Amino acid sequence: MPRCIHVLNGPNLNRLGRREPEIYGRTTLAEIEAMCRAEAGGDDVVFRQSNYEGQLVDWIHEAIDTDAAGMVINPAGLTFRSIPLLDALKMFRAPLIELHISNIHRRDAIYHQSLVSTVATAVIAGLGARGYATAMRALRELIDA
Repeated sequence: MPRCIHVLNGPNLNRLGRREPEIYGRTTLAEIEAMCRAEAGGDDVVFRQSNYEGQLVDWIHEAIDTDAAGMVINPAGLTFRSIPLLDALKMFRAPLIELHISNIHRRDAIYHQSLVSTVATAVIAGLGARGYATAMRALRELIDA
């Protein structure tokens, strides 16, 4: 029976491919979604993006209520300031991978302190768009363990 993996993306990630390509590359979110589905290995993937904090919180609640097997989340700018996102993720009991396209620790100091990291099972940062494929493989291994 296939498991369900949620991949959630925060504000401005719908602009990938056009937004600061020197930092985020030229891969679009649609291409990233295809990568995630290709790495899913038969598992179902719920892939979403929102520019709204409350929508992401609702989707985390949905993942909790439907017993999602795991989650990859790129909270983008909400990583560093969103207590509501943190509180929702605290309730998620399955493996959780926090993902960032850029290496947040090589950027301005405002990007160094992730609230999400305090509840994530693992963190992947700085691998570019291919970090999503890495996250999917790692998440599936965590779920299987």
